[in-house]
Order: sequence, then structure tokens, then C-alpha cells
Amino acid sequence: MDEAADERFLLMAITAATANPRAPFGAVVADADGLLVSEGCNRSHENPTLHGEIDAIHNAIAAAPRTDWRRATLYATAEPCPMCMAAVLWAGIGRVVYGTSIPTLKRLGWRQLDLRAAEVVERAAGWPPVELVGGVLEAECDRLFAPGPGRG
Repeated sequence: MDEAADERFLLMAITAATANPRAPFGAVVADADGLLVSEGCNRSHENPTLHGEIDAIHNAIAAAPRTDWRRATLYATAEPCPMCMAAVLWAGIGRVVYGTSIPTLKRLGWRQLDLRAAEVVERAAGWPPVELVGGVLEAECDRLFAPGPGRG
């Protein structure tokens, strides 16, 4: 996808994140044709593993179970944590675009596992490659997280 499409879908992820302003981790999945398949937001208050990316992936697979996810893109307001990045690998999603980085989240006081998405991909021996694009609409995404954990 092109830069304009990446920004358009990341804006949708930002909108999805507003469903939980106390944990604004929003995500959407777009297919290879540039169509929105699903969205998700952090619902860890219901289940600690229900991060925005996991929610969006679950919703995408439920909506289009026979899709070839290798050509799909997951858009997220923040760099996927190791659990979410592993879910991207297991789902076979070929591309991830995110705004805020894990180092920025840490600097703003968000609890994070200090393992970058690229390192998870690098250590995934035998898996198809995943393209990672970070820093898209970074300032807009950073503003979501700037109040700090649970203060949105």
C-alpha cells in the first residue's frame, strides 16, 4: 500500500483506540485490495491478553476465514508487543504499520516488554517475512499515550 493508504488506515486504528481511552491500543486489518476487514481495541479489562491487535486479528479471521493474510496489513496505534507480534506471525499477516514505538511507550510510563517487533520477526525461524513500518502518524499516536497509563 502507499503512504496515503497507510495514513488512512492508521487513522481508523486511532479511531478504534478511542473506544478505550485509558488504554488506547487500537488496530485495524486491511486486505490486499485495500479494504477494511476488521478493527479492534484493547479490552484487557475483560481479558489480559485481549490487546487491540489480538482483537483485530480475531475479528478479521472471523469475518473472512478463508483469506490469504500474507498480503494483508495490520495497522496499530503502537508497536505490537511480543505477544501481539507472535499473533501476527501465527495468523500469517504479511505487513504491520504502527505509530508509537515501544521505547516511546516506556518513556511515557507504559509497562512494556522490552522486545521490539523487529526482533520477534528476526527470531521467528522458518516463518514468512513480515514487513514492519513504524512511525506512521507517530505524533498523533504519541498524543494518545502521552497522558500515561490509565489516565486517558
